[in-house]
Amino acid sequence: MNDLRRAGRLAAELAADHLAAVPGGPVWQPVPDEDRSWLSGQPLPTAGRPLGDLLHDVSDHVLPYPMGNGHPRFFGWVNSPPSPAGVLVAPLAAALNPSCAGGDHAGVLLERTAVRWLAELVGYPHPPGAGLLTSGTSMATVISLATARQRAARQDGWDAREAGLYRRRPLTMYISAEGHSCLRKAAELLGLGSRHIRTVPVDDAFRMETAALRHLITADTDAGLRPFYVAASAGTVNTGAVDPLADIAEIAYEHDLWFHVDGAYGALGVLAEGADPGYAGLHRADSLALDPHKWLGVPVDCGCILFRHAAEPRDAFSLIPPYLRDDDTDELGWFSEYGPEQTRPLRALRVWATIAHLGRDGVVQLVRHTTGLARTLAAMVEAADDFDLLAPVTTSVTAFRYRPPATTPDEVEALNQALPTAVQRRGRAFLTGTRLSGVAAMRACILHPATTEADLTILLNEIRAAAQEVQ
Repeated sequence: MNDLRRAGRLAAELAADHLAAVPGGPVWQPVPDEDRSWLSGQPLPTAGRPLGDLLHDVSDHVLPYPMGNGHPRFFGWVNSPPSPAGVLVAPLAAALNPSCAGGDHAGVLLERTAVRWLAELVGYPHPPGAGLLTSGTSMATVISLATARQRAARQDGWDAREAGLYRRRPLTMYISAEGHSCLRKAAELLGLGSRHIRTVPVDDAFRMETAALRHLITADTDAGLRPFYVAASAGTVNTGAVDPLADIAEIAYEHDLWFHVDGAYGALGVLAEGADPGYAGLHRADSLALDPHKWLGVPVDCGCILFRHAAEPRDAFSLIPPYLRDDDTDELGWFSEYGPEQTRPLRALRVWATIAHLGRDGVVQLVRHTTGLARTLAAMVEAADDFDLLAPVTTSVTAFRYRPPATTPDEVEALNQALPTAVQRRGRAFLTGTRLSGVAAMRACILHPATTEADLTILLNEIRAAAQEVQ
């Protein structure tokens, strides 16, 4: 135990020193060949080594090469810095090392609170038991889609778990052209088949077109197919767009479709000042996925799936062996009855600590700070004569492109394809590229509470400087 105490203190110092040094270092840097070889090519050791030696290796070879998301000028993908409270309690969760499949212990009980807090933050109804923490929204989507599949089968007089999908009327689902790839992956994984996924066009603001959704549902019904699921976005990855959730909810209700909202990144945007009116229908969703490890900064991995009715996911997943059954003391059932995971880690401690540390006011402040900066960046882009804003800002993502004077469309396209990597390699800022309306674009996702307007100025200047290198 003395070795563990000494190593634990050293680990805490390394973590604190690393986080303190991040803002003053490069956002990202390539891993040199020597360290790359050490990281990926180590032989299996024959003899063990002291804990302290392991930490020195981490200090020398791992900590110098982060992804970059701890830095205030990291604007790539949707990856937040870790919350201090989440970092603090992560070793304690590891020390407990429970399985949160179920049972009567702190990890399970705390997850009830963590899930309820998340539902309360975004204004989603939460009956007891109607939600659980997951590895992320990819798994949350699998759980949602499997639950919807089982409900549709029950409505049609059969059991999807027992009979499978063999020789059944094909189930069709509807996703936006801006919908996340996890929706398609879940459909393929669950045997629904990508040919039965309908991609709904988006409007000029990259929101799902509800008239097109109605048309696709009607066409599939007339063709003898079984529409059953529509997934809307509350904050897309590309632009942060929020689909017209209230209108989509109404269409889903009219056609008896399961209404799912992918709020992995953007559900917390409902707390922004002047939040997008599209959030108005969020509470009507049959299921809502959100990722505490995104905007909230809960250390990875931690997603969440919420349901309007607790009985529906339990019908889709519960399969209890006798040695796990405890009907007298656990009326809600084990968490493993509501999803595919049996051994489940203690994710709740990181969620609880992060939210408890911030409080609701702190979460609101974080959301409003980052959404405000996204609007500021959009204004800076529009005021510049060498940038174009490509989408309205509705959450904390700003999508734009670089268009220097006297360049042809082909040159602008090639330049915007090359710029994200060039900016990353310079090390002073980090953003990623995408495609919008068929053209290469850049997107900056702002999630760091310490990001300032000065960081946005550096970002635009870094893009200009990188352009000189690649032209």
